[in-house]
Amino acid sequence: MNEVPIRPETPSEPSSLSALPSPAAKWTLTSWLRDLVVSVSISAFIIMFLYQPVRVEGTSMLPMLEDQDRLFINKMAYHVGDIQRGDVVVFQYPRDHTKSYIKRVIALPGDRLRIDHGQVIVNDKPLFEKYVPVRFVDSRSQREIQMPLGEYYVMGDHRSISSDSRDFGPVDKELIYGRAAFVYWPFDQAGVVR
Repeated sequence: MNEVPIRPETPSEPSSLSALPSPAAKWTLTSWLRDLVVSVSISAFIIMFLYQPVRVEGTSMLPMLEDQDRLFINKMAYHVGDIQRGDVVVFQYPRDHTKSYIKRVIALPGDRLRIDHGQVIVNDKPLFEKYVPVRFVDSRSQREIQMPLGEYYVMGDHRSISSDSRDFGPVDKELIYGRAAFVYWPFDQAGVVR
């Protein structure tokens, strides 16, 4: 008889099937990629439409915000609600739209505003500003102005060094793109912006 000897496969010889990833490995890779795409998409949506991280540059908002603080701004706040006096807003600098400023809203459209030796007076009533320490108040004065529709008067809390509406005038609502929401760095100062 002419028999062809059958040689059993040895473990040292790779099988053509063993080179393919197992179904479990394929599922793990697919799941991981899906989760990555979903996570990146959600993060992009949040940053583009809801919250954006920003860095404070300068000391005009002391003592609340310090130079190099990191915070999130709420970009949807004014699409669903109105800008209020006292809000801390981020806006494009009116004289150079490539720069952003962060200041506090002091007067609203239609308000009458004047400043008498550092005392802000809105609609004939002195504005109580507990967020401005006495040592940060300056003695500047400004004659009364009537706020135009769609424009806001903004000032830094550190009045003696802030470049704000006293220098560049009221800010158009279209330039305001977010409300300061939450300081996240430095961690020991993390908290809601008020």
